[in-house]
Amino acid sequence: MFPTLNDIRQAAERIRPYAHHTPVLTNASLNEKLGAQVFLKCENFQKVGAFKFRGACNAVYSLSDAEAARGVSTHSSGNHAQALALAAKIRGIPAYIVMPSNAPTVKKDAVAGYGGIITFCEPTLEARESTLAKIAQETGAAVIHPYNNEKVIAGQGTAALELLDEIPDLDVIIAPVGGGGLLSGTSIAATEIKKGIRVIAGEPEMADDAFCSMQAGKIIASENPKTIADGLLTSLGDLTFPIIQQRVEQIVTVSEAGIIESMKYVWERAKIIIEPSSAVAIGVLWEKKIDLSGLKVGIIISGGNVDLGKLPW
Repeated sequence: MFPTLNDIRQAAERIRPYAHHTPVLTNASLNEKLGAQVFLKCENFQKVGAFKFRGACNAVYSLSDAEAARGVSTHSSGNHAQALALAAKIRGIPAYIVMPSNAPTVKKDAVAGYGGIITFCEPTLEARESTLAKIAQETGAAVIHPYNNEKVIAGQGTAALELLDEIPDLDVIIAPVGGGGLLSGTSIAATEIKKGIRVIAGEPEMADDAFCSMQAGKIIASENPKTIADGLLTSLGDLTFPIIQQRVEQIVTVSEAGIIESMKYVWERAKIIIEPSSAVAIGVLWEKKIDLSGLKVGIIISGGNVDLGKLPW
Protein backbone atom coordinates (compact mmCIF):
# COMPACT_ATOMS: atom_id res chain seq x y z
CA MET A 1 0.00 0.00 0.00
CA PHE A 2 1.40 3.37 -1.03
CA PRO A 3 0.95 6.24 1.44
CA THR A 4 -1.59 8.92 0.50
CA LEU A 5 -1.75 12.64 1.17
CA ASN A 6 -4.18 11.80 3.96
CA ASP A 7 -1.55 9.50 5.53
CA ILE A 8 0.95 12.37 5.41
CA ARG A 9 -1.54 14.76 7.02
CA GLN A 10 -2.22 12.20 9.77
CA ALA A 11 1.54 11.79 10.26
CA ALA A 12 1.88 15.56 10.66
CA GLU A 13 -0.69 15.52 13.47
CA ARG A 14 0.91 12.45 15.07
CA ILE A 15 4.43 13.87 15.22
CA ARG A 16 3.45 17.49 15.95
CA PRO A 17 4.10 17.22 19.74
CA TYR A 18 7.56 15.71 19.21
CA ALA A 19 9.15 16.96 15.96
CA HIS A 20 10.35 20.49 15.23
CA HIS A 21 8.49 22.64 12.70
CA THR A 22 11.67 23.65 10.87
CA PRO A 23 12.23 27.09 9.34
CA VAL A 24 12.21 27.99 5.65
CA LEU A 25 15.17 30.28 4.94
CA THR A 26 16.25 32.34 1.93
CA ASN A 27 19.54 33.96 0.99
CA ALA A 28 19.91 36.75 -1.59
CA SER A 29 23.43 35.82 -2.69
CA LEU A 30 22.42 32.17 -3.09
CA ASN A 31 19.42 33.22 -5.22
CA GLU A 32 21.72 35.32 -7.40
CA LYS A 33 24.29 32.55 -7.74
CA LEU A 34 21.67 29.92 -8.63
CA GLY A 35 19.50 32.18 -10.80
CA ALA A 36 16.27 31.24 -9.04
CA GLN A 37 14.20 32.15 -5.97
CA VAL A 38 15.31 29.43 -3.57
CA PHE A 39 13.52 28.46 -0.36
CA LEU A 40 15.49 26.15 1.93
CA LYS A 41 13.41 23.84 4.16
CA CYS A 42 15.97 23.40 6.93
CA GLU A 43 15.71 19.85 8.23
CA ASN A 44 19.27 20.26 9.50
CA PHE A 45 17.50 21.94 12.44
CA GLN A 46 15.27 18.90 13.02
CA LYS A 47 15.84 16.64 16.05
CA VAL A 48 18.91 14.40 15.45
CA GLY A 49 19.91 16.96 12.81
CA ALA A 50 18.02 15.36 9.93
CA PHE A 51 14.58 14.76 8.37
CA LYS A 52 14.83 11.10 9.47
CA PHE A 53 13.25 11.91 12.84
CA ARG A 54 9.92 12.62 11.11
CA GLY A 55 9.60 9.14 9.63
CA ALA A 56 10.94 7.32 12.69
CA CYS A 57 8.63 9.26 14.99
CA ASN A 58 5.58 8.55 12.83
CA ALA A 59 6.43 4.83 12.72
CA VAL A 60 6.99 4.60 16.48
CA TYR A 61 3.78 6.45 17.37
CA SER A 62 1.72 4.44 14.84
CA LEU A 63 2.28 1.26 16.89
CA SER A 64 -0.39 0.07 19.30
CA ASP A 65 0.57 0.01 23.00
CA ALA A 66 0.92 -3.79 22.86
CA GLU A 67 3.20 -3.62 19.78
CA ALA A 68 5.21 -0.73 21.19
CA ALA A 69 5.84 -2.53 24.47
CA ARG A 70 8.01 -5.05 22.60
CA GLY A 71 10.12 -2.23 21.20
CA VAL A 72 11.36 -1.34 17.73
CA SER A 73 14.39 -2.48 15.77
CA THR A 74 16.35 -1.58 12.65
CA HIS A 75 19.76 -1.80 11.03
CA SER A 76 21.41 1.51 10.24
CA SER A 77 24.80 3.15 10.53
CA GLY A 78 23.50 6.69 10.36
CA ASN A 79 20.70 9.15 10.92
CA HIS A 80 17.86 6.59 10.96
CA ALA A 81 19.49 4.74 13.86
CA GLN A 82 19.67 7.96 15.89
CA ALA A 83 16.14 8.99 14.88
CA LEU A 84 14.58 5.66 15.83
CA ALA A 85 16.48 5.51 19.12
CA LEU A 86 15.27 9.01 20.07
CA ALA A 87 11.65 8.41 19.00
CA ALA A 88 11.62 5.19 21.04
CA LYS A 89 13.14 6.96 24.03
CA ILE A 90 10.42 9.63 23.90
CA ARG A 91 7.73 6.93 23.82
CA GLY A 92 9.51 5.03 26.61
CA ILE A 93 10.12 1.80 24.69
CA PRO A 94 13.33 -0.09 23.79
CA ALA A 95 15.09 0.41 20.45
CA TYR A 96 17.32 -2.41 19.20
CA ILE A 97 19.79 -1.03 16.66
CA VAL A 98 22.07 -3.21 14.53
CA MET A 99 25.13 -1.21 13.46
CA PRO A 100 28.12 -2.26 11.34
CA SER A 101 31.32 -2.46 13.38
CA ASN A 102 32.95 0.21 11.18
CA ALA A 103 30.23 2.84 11.76
CA PRO A 104 31.68 6.26 12.73
CA THR A 105 32.28 6.59 16.48
CA VAL A 106 30.29 9.83 16.56
CA LYS A 107 27.22 7.93 15.28
CA LYS A 108 27.69 5.00 17.66
CA ASP A 109 27.93 7.47 20.55
CA ALA A 110 24.82 9.34 19.40
CA VAL A 111 22.70 6.17 19.17
CA ALA A 112 23.89 5.04 22.61
CA GLY A 113 23.23 8.54 23.96
CA TYR A 114 19.60 8.30 22.84
CA GLY A 115 19.28 4.99 24.69
CA GLY A 116 19.54 2.66 21.69
CA ILE A 117 20.52 -0.94 22.49
CA ILE A 118 23.29 -1.53 19.94
CA THR A 119 24.37 -4.87 18.47
CA PHE A 120 27.45 -4.66 16.25
CA CYS A 121 27.90 -6.88 13.19
CA GLU A 122 30.18 -7.32 10.20
CA PRO A 123 29.89 -4.39 7.76
CA THR A 124 27.93 -6.29 5.08
CA LEU A 125 24.25 -6.02 4.20
CA GLU A 126 23.82 -9.78 4.70
CA ALA A 127 25.26 -9.56 8.24
CA ARG A 128 23.11 -6.54 9.07
CA GLU A 129 19.91 -8.20 7.85
CA SER A 130 20.55 -11.59 9.47
CA THR A 131 21.51 -9.99 12.81
CA LEU A 132 18.37 -7.84 12.73
CA ALA A 133 16.16 -10.85 11.89
CA LYS A 134 17.59 -12.74 14.89
CA ILE A 135 17.01 -9.82 17.29
CA ALA A 136 13.48 -9.20 15.99
CA GLN A 137 12.64 -12.89 16.46
CA GLU A 138 14.07 -12.97 19.99
CA THR A 139 12.47 -9.72 21.20
CA GLY A 140 9.32 -9.43 19.10
CA ALA A 141 10.35 -5.85 18.33
CA ALA A 142 8.74 -4.22 15.29
CA VAL A 143 11.23 -3.81 12.43
CA ILE A 144 11.23 -0.21 11.14
CA HIS A 145 13.00 -0.06 7.78
CA PRO A 146 14.90 3.21 7.17
CA TYR A 147 12.94 4.07 4.01
CA ASN A 148 10.97 1.12 2.58
CA ASN A 149 8.14 1.53 5.10
CA GLU A 150 4.86 3.35 4.46
CA LYS A 151 4.77 5.01 7.91
CA VAL A 152 8.33 6.24 7.44
CA ILE A 153 7.56 7.59 3.96
CA ALA A 154 4.44 9.37 5.25
CA GLY A 155 6.48 10.92 8.06
CA GLN A 156 9.15 12.17 5.67
CA GLY A 157 6.45 13.75 3.50
CA THR A 158 5.50 16.11 6.33
CA ALA A 159 8.51 18.35 5.54
CA ALA A 160 7.09 19.13 2.08
CA LEU A 161 3.65 19.60 3.65
CA GLU A 162 5.06 22.33 5.91
CA LEU A 163 7.07 23.88 3.06
CA LEU A 164 4.05 24.20 0.75
CA ASP A 165 1.92 25.49 3.61
CA GLU A 166 4.42 28.34 4.00
CA ILE A 167 5.32 28.90 0.31
CA PRO A 168 2.26 27.64 -1.63
CA ASP A 169 3.27 29.00 -5.06
CA LEU A 170 6.46 26.97 -5.57
CA ASP A 171 7.16 25.86 -9.15
CA VAL A 172 9.61 23.10 -8.22
CA ILE A 173 10.65 21.04 -5.19
CA ILE A 174 14.08 19.40 -5.13
CA ALA A 175 15.12 16.67 -2.67
CA PRO A 176 18.15 14.38 -2.54
CA VAL A 177 17.64 10.65 -3.18
CA GLY A 178 19.28 7.64 -1.55
CA GLY A 179 16.83 4.93 -0.55
CA GLY A 180 13.99 7.21 -1.63
CA GLY A 181 11.99 7.63 1.59
CA LEU A 182 12.29 11.43 1.63
CA LEU A 183 11.79 11.75 -2.14
CA SER A 184 8.74 9.46 -2.11
CA GLY A 185 7.04 11.32 0.72
CA THR A 186 7.95 14.69 -0.79
CA SER A 187 6.61 13.73 -4.22
CA ILE A 188 3.28 12.46 -2.84
CA ALA A 189 2.74 15.59 -0.73
CA ALA A 190 3.82 18.01 -3.47
CA THR A 191 1.95 16.54 -6.45
CA GLU A 192 -1.26 15.99 -4.47
CA ILE A 193 -1.28 19.50 -2.93
CA LYS A 194 -0.28 21.46 -6.04
CA LYS A 195 -1.16 20.17 -9.48
CA GLY A 196 1.61 20.78 -11.98
CA ILE A 197 4.40 21.25 -9.45
CA ARG A 198 7.67 19.71 -10.62
CA VAL A 199 9.48 17.30 -8.30
CA ILE A 200 13.16 16.78 -9.11
CA ALA A 201 15.77 14.71 -7.28
CA GLY A 202 19.48 15.27 -6.88
CA GLU A 203 21.82 12.28 -6.76
CA PRO A 204 25.63 12.00 -6.68
CA GLU A 205 27.21 11.03 -10.01
CA MET A 206 29.31 8.52 -8.06
CA ALA A 207 26.20 6.83 -6.60
CA ASP A 208 23.72 7.12 -9.46
CA ASP A 209 21.68 3.94 -8.97
CA ALA A 210 18.35 5.83 -8.76
CA PHE A 211 19.16 7.69 -11.99
CA CYS A 212 20.01 4.35 -13.66
CA SER A 213 16.87 2.73 -12.21
CA MET A 214 14.67 5.47 -13.71
CA GLN A 215 16.36 5.00 -17.11
CA ALA A 216 16.03 1.21 -16.99
CA GLY A 217 12.49 1.10 -15.58
CA LYS A 218 13.59 -1.32 -12.85
CA ILE A 219 15.65 -1.12 -9.66
CA ILE A 220 19.37 -1.11 -10.38
CA ALA A 221 21.18 -1.79 -7.11
CA SER A 222 23.96 0.49 -5.96
CA GLU A 223 27.35 -1.14 -6.49
CA ASN A 224 30.32 0.11 -4.51
CA PRO A 225 29.29 3.80 -4.50
CA LYS A 226 32.07 6.22 -3.55
CA THR A 227 30.71 9.66 -2.78
CA ILE A 228 31.21 12.26 -0.09
CA ALA A 229 27.39 12.28 0.29
CA ASP A 230 27.40 9.32 2.69
CA GLY A 231 23.67 9.62 3.41
CA LEU A 232 22.85 8.65 -0.20
CA LEU A 233 24.60 5.30 -0.55
CA THR A 234 21.54 3.04 -0.34
CA SER A 235 19.50 1.66 -3.23
CA LEU A 236 15.80 2.29 -3.85
CA GLY A 237 13.22 -0.05 -2.30
CA ASP A 238 10.26 -1.84 -3.90
CA LEU A 239 7.94 0.64 -2.16
CA THR A 240 9.85 3.85 -2.93
CA PHE A 241 10.78 3.10 -6.56
CA PRO A 242 7.24 2.93 -8.05
CA ILE A 243 6.24 6.13 -6.22
CA ILE A 244 9.29 7.92 -7.63
CA GLN A 245 8.67 6.48 -11.11
CA GLN A 246 5.12 7.84 -11.06
CA ARG A 247 5.62 11.25 -9.44
CA VAL A 248 9.20 12.49 -9.94
CA GLU A 249 9.95 14.37 -13.15
CA GLN A 250 13.63 13.48 -13.29
CA ILE A 251 16.75 12.65 -11.33
CA VAL A 252 19.72 14.93 -11.92
CA THR A 253 23.22 13.72 -11.06
CA VAL A 254 25.71 16.05 -9.36
CA SER A 255 29.51 15.85 -9.46
CA GLU A 256 31.61 15.53 -6.32
CA ALA A 257 33.06 18.99 -7.06
CA GLY A 258 29.54 20.41 -7.37
CA ILE A 259 28.53 18.87 -4.04
CA ILE A 260 31.56 20.33 -2.23
CA GLU A 261 31.38 23.77 -3.88
CA SER A 262 27.67 24.27 -3.19
CA MET A 263 28.03 22.98 0.38
CA LYS A 264 30.87 25.43 1.06
CA TYR A 265 28.94 28.31 -0.51
CA VAL A 266 25.92 27.70 1.74
CA TRP A 267 28.17 27.53 4.83
CA GLU A 268 29.94 30.77 3.88
CA ARG A 269 27.10 32.87 2.48
CA ALA A 270 23.92 31.58 4.15
CA LYS A 271 25.67 30.62 7.42
CA ILE A 272 23.80 27.31 7.45
CA ILE A 273 25.60 24.06 8.29
CA ILE A 274 24.48 21.46 5.78
CA GLU A 275 25.87 17.98 5.15
CA PRO A 276 27.02 16.79 1.71
CA SER A 277 23.74 14.91 1.07
CA SER A 278 21.84 18.21 1.44
CA ALA A 279 24.28 19.91 -0.93
CA VAL A 280 23.38 17.37 -3.62
CA ALA A 281 19.90 18.95 -3.86
CA ILE A 282 21.45 22.43 -4.16
CA GLY A 283 23.91 21.00 -6.69
CA VAL A 284 21.03 20.45 -9.14
CA LEU A 285 20.79 24.25 -9.45
CA TRP A 286 24.51 24.84 -8.93
CA GLU A 287 25.61 22.81 -11.96
CA LYS A 288 22.75 24.11 -14.14
CA LYS A 289 22.27 20.77 -15.90
CA ILE A 290 18.60 21.70 -16.23
CA ASP A 291 17.17 25.19 -16.65
CA LEU A 292 15.20 26.32 -13.62
CA SER A 293 16.13 29.99 -13.94
CA GLY A 294 13.66 32.50 -12.58
CA LEU A 295 11.49 29.85 -10.90
CA LYS A 296 10.45 29.54 -7.26
CA VAL A 297 12.31 26.48 -6.06
CA GLY A 298 11.91 24.72 -2.70
CA ILE A 299 14.84 22.60 -1.57
CA ILE A 300 14.62 20.06 1.24
CA ILE A 301 17.84 20.50 3.23
CA SER A 302 17.92 16.91 4.44
CA GLY A 303 20.39 17.25 7.30
CA GLY A 304 23.37 18.93 8.89
CA ASN A 305 25.33 16.08 10.50
CA VAL A 306 28.94 16.75 9.57
CA ASP A 307 32.16 15.40 11.04
CA LEU A 308 33.90 18.71 11.72
CA GLY A 309 37.27 16.95 11.78
CA LYS A 310 36.84 15.79 8.18
CA LEU A 311 35.49 18.75 6.22
CA PRO A 312 35.85 18.25 2.44
CA TRP A 313 37.62 21.53 1.74
